[in-house]
Amino acid sequence: MLPDPAALRVLQVLPALETGGVERGTVEIAAAIAGAGGAALVASAGGRMVPEIVDAGGRHVTLPLASKNPWRIWRNAAPLATLIRAQRVRIVHARSRAPAWSALLAARRTGALFVTTYHGVYAENFPGKRRYNAVMAKGARVIAISRHVARQVEARHGVPRERIRVIPRGVDAAVFDPAAVAEERVRGLTAAWALPPGPVVMLPGRVTAWKGGMLLVEALARMARRDVIGVLLGPSEDKAGFVARLRQHAAALGVADRLRLLPRCDDMPAALLAADCVVNASLEPEPFGRTVIEAQAMARPVVVADHGGPAETVEDGVTGWRVLPGDAAALAAALDHVLALSEAERAAIGARARETVTIRYTLTAMQQATLAVYAELLSGS
Repeated sequence: MLPDPAALRVLQVLPALETGGVERGTVEIAAAIAGAGGAALVASAGGRMVPEIVDAGGRHVTLPLASKNPWRIWRNAAPLATLIRAQRVRIVHARSRAPAWSALLAARRTGALFVTTYHGVYAENFPGKRRYNAVMAKGARVIAISRHVARQVEARHGVPRERIRVIPRGVDAAVFDPAAVAEERVRGLTAAWALPPGPVVMLPGRVTAWKGGMLLVEALARMARRDVIGVLLGPSEDKAGFVARLRQHAAALGVADRLRLLPRCDDMPAALLAADCVVNASLEPEPFGRTVIEAQAMARPVVVADHGGPAETVEDGVTGWRVLPGDAAALAAALDHVLALSEAERAAIGARARETVTIRYTLTAMQQATLAVYAELLSGS
């Protein structure tokens, strides 16, 4: 069911538009709204991805929505309400907690419908945190990005199942397609990275402690193969000197010469093709794990921690492998197993993984399911 284009006037709110899954999803839904003939507005503090909103057919409004200051959150409700009225917004779609509180107030003042996407399993590590997090469960519809997240929303906030819609993140299978990537793109990246000879095991994503970079270092040291190159590919959030500690640990384990920390890559399809195996080693459950389905779409063998979203997207031994979270020995054994397979065996796993992604986890499916939620609300269902 698609919404009436005349009624499809949606304002998405988030802290900023720099990088990340929340930001990518915002751009993708803006494109879907515009493509359906609706008005796609986005409010945030701005960032490097703002031009992508415009290119998608949307409009960006800069507001200080990244602030968690209670006074600023309350103050932000007024300009949001003004924007809603001026643009005749029918649906406000909140994607993060601080902006969601401002958006909820603005929606109540204007009568706009309020929708949330629950992107993560938020920590509750100090008094009052659950109440702060609860705004993401106040939507007339709460979109959960995995069954794992949906269970958390239901358990923590008592949201009835009929208000929750599970819409997994999606990958553009035309962009993340091995057949669409010229060899020159892959060779160009590997040359720029100056990788030594040997199979490449890649962990894509932000380089942070919980993403499991230290675990991959330990697995490299435990592997039977001693020629494997470990690549951590993504921006670094060097809190408390994590990168320095990671390098020191690699040196202590004798694998520093086989570890590469590489910055953000703008050609992820080619980067993934440069890997012989792609890893998700997160120590805490991933809400979804988009890099996993991107790797699967590229027909790469994947090894993932057996919890959270990746446990839903990887069928063990069929479309990849799942291992005990936080277990370096198990990760090392799985990587040795994958790299010992013949090229034909790895290709078969990769082909099955790509087929699964194209059936269940496409960008189009995610966009259409979100538009269906909008249509449901606009029709009063």
